[in-house]
Amino acid sequence: MNIIDELEWRDAINQQTDAEGLRELTNTKAVSLYCGVDPTGDSMHIGHLIPFMVLRRFQLAGHRPVILIGGATGTIGDPSGRQSERSLQTLEQVQENVDALTAQMKKLFISEDDANQVRLVNNYDWTKNINVIEFLRDFGKNFSINTMLSKDVVSSRLDSGISFTEFSYQILQSIDYLHLYKHEDVQLQIGGSDQWGNITSGLDLIRKKEGNEAKAFGLTIPLMLKADGTKFGKTAGGAVWLDPKKTTPYEFYQFWANTDDRDVIKYLKYFTFLSKEEIEALAAKVESEPHKREAQKALAEEMTRFVHGEALLEQAKRITAALFSGDIRSLTADEIEEGFKEMPTYTATNETKNIVEWLVDLGIEPSKRQAREDITKGAISINGERVNELEVDITAGHAIGGKFIIVRKGKKNYSLVKLV
Repeated sequence: MNIIDELEWRDAINQQTDAEGLRELTNTKAVSLYCGVDPTGDSMHIGHLIPFMVLRRFQLAGHRPVILIGGATGTIGDPSGRQSERSLQTLEQVQENVDALTAQMKKLFISEDDANQVRLVNNYDWTKNINVIEFLRDFGKNFSINTMLSKDVVSSRLDSGISFTEFSYQILQSIDYLHLYKHEDVQLQIGGSDQWGNITSGLDLIRKKEGNEAKAFGLTIPLMLKADGTKFGKTAGGAVWLDPKKTTPYEFYQFWANTDDRDVIKYLKYFTFLSKEEIEALAAKVESEPHKREAQKALAEEMTRFVHGEALLEQAKRITAALFSGDIRSLTADEIEEGFKEMPTYTATNETKNIVEWLVDLGIEPSKRQAREDITKGAISINGERVNELEVDITAGHAIGGKFIIVRKGKKNYSLVKLV
């Protein structure tokens, strides 16, 4: 299957500058292509992954991907999708973010097993020595203000205002494409739908500098929305990060495992490298046995394995299974800390105390009467074991790893108690 045919089946194409020409090019040669990300933070989130998964598909189809880290463009800020100016970061902070994203990209997309290795580049390397006169004469002269104002990314900001700094972003990104076209043989830029204006500006610059016969193309990926119309990748707690320190592998796994039935096949197409036959089989399962959530489990496993590796996937599955079964003692203290990160947390001393008093003192139960009632009804569990007796004492020996006691009230209300 041609890579363009595969992307169309996966509903991963929004716009193309020359669909027929790109199909012909990818049929006749291994194409060099690029996608970029600006170092606005020290980690990507799952929304950033969308175009890079397409880049990876090109790689697996035999093409030559280039990943651009925007060490230069990141210093001024892309106005795309914003209604106000970004706060400029210091050059030192931008460099720290560049280093962090470079390490993240290497982990995700560079492997000794790949025949077509991903090349990592930083646009700061070819822009740092351009002086303002060169910028205006060699590049600015090739851009029409009228055309730049007509780009959606700029026109959407005219009412609220846009600085010359952010206005010039599309010129810098165009310089990137020209540089990669000339020095890395890059003929295709891909990006999110909000990058269409920047991509077409780059193509215009290439043709003005290299001639109308220059073969270069642009492709964008559709905006990702959930079935309920809300933005993909956001939770009540914020973005879902690729950095395990920001979003733990368990939380990452749970995000995908909780995908709506209406979205799961779309996400399998977008984010996984499962075959058409495998995805269609899972789609049939969603229709016939939705309660088994096999498609969601496959999605969660594929994504967690891709981002965090096999060992952390197994840890996330172990935490999930323990919480489902109530077998809390099978978890280590570190796994408990990860699995209960977002749950209500209380602090207790390690002194021995009757369970009724202990629950009330912590605030897990509102009164001794309610505590006694819940215990006698079997509604309280300590570390997965139901407590029925009112005379039970809670001691330091209950703490898993000497650190944590897990209280479950009812079927789903978990609390994490930290011993100090």
